[in-house]
Amino acid sequence: MTLDPKMITIDCADPRALSAWWAKALDTKIAQDFDGEFVIVAATPLALGFQRVTEPRQAKNRIHVDFHTEDRHAEVDRLVAMGASAGEEHSIGPLTWTVLQDPEGNEFCVAG
Repeated sequence: MTLDPKMITIDCADPRALSAWWAKALDTKIAQDFDGEFVIVAATPLALGFQRVTEPRQAKNRIHVDFHTEDRHAEVDRLVAMGASAGEEHSIGPLTWTVLQDPEGNEFCVAG
């Protein structure tokens, strides 16, 4: 038996609003909306799911999504203009990335 990853699900307070933000950020669309409680964004190679939870985020995410782009600085600037918050930049050898937070505070990284 093998596992085949299909989707990463993100807990949030407002799945419709956050999925719309991510659909715009990824230049894609909402694939499915389950009464605003669970919304799926058609991302590649893994779909992104947004699931309503009542409790607020308490600490740093234990898992996050990493994205790659050819122009990291321009992409970070674009995402910040859309409502993301930029955090620290990091480098290990040839790998450089910026930590960001989406409008609900979920961390993700943009590498280039």
